[in-house]
Formats: sequence, structure tokens, C-alpha cells
Amino acid sequence: MNIVLWVIAGLLAAAFLGAGVMKLSQSKEKLAASGMAWTEDFSAGAVKAIGAAELLGAIGLILPALLDIAPVLVPLAATGLALTMLGAVVVHVRRGETQAVAPSAVLFVLSVIVAWGRFGPYAF
Repeated sequence: MNIVLWVIAGLLAAAFLGAGVMKLSQSKEKLAASGMAWTEDFSAGAVKAIGAAELLGAIGLILPALLDIAPVLVPLAATGLALTMLGAVVVHVRRGETQAVAPSAVLFVLSVIVAWGRFGPYAF
């Protein structure tokens, strides 16, 4: 199970690293034009803050355990990302973006699994 949690954490880290860098490096208008219509409901600063949270969460899923420095940060990062994805699901449902709900929901479930495993029976 430890290997499964590492694999899930690695996949989550890659997904959130990409998403965070994209939100931080592109303008709100460019993100909206590329299919992220939800950005129209948020300020540019809020979109950048979401990107920063995703980037930091991605780092927090891997580095603390890899370096064995404060590994309790791994389940905390997973919990933070789960809350972020729960918010994403709510936003997409409110906007009627049914196709965007599934990826956010999958990332939510995977984040919850990592948080559960690393807080609970498979803690570092």
C-alpha cells in the first residue's frame, strides 16, 4: 500500500504542478480562452493564488517525505489539495460545467486517499 500511495502522490504532484504553473504563468484572459471559463468568475489575483496553492501542494506531496523533513506535511498537503478540488467541483456544478466536474472529483478522491493513508495506517 505504501507503493500505491507513492504512485498516487506522484501522479497528483505532476497534475497539480502542471496546473499550478499554467495558472501562474498565463494571464486570466488566456486561461479563459483556452477552456478555463471558470476564471471569468474570479479576479486575476485569485486565479494566481489558486495556482500557487496547487504548486505548493504538489511540492508538499513529495519533498517532505522524500527528504524526511517534516513528513507530516504530506497528508496536510493532500488535505489542502482535496479542499481545493472540492471547491473546484462546487464551482463547476454551479456554472453548469458538467464535463469539468469529473476530473476535479477524481483529483479530490485521490487526494483524500493520500491524506487518509498518510495520516492513518501508512504514515511515515
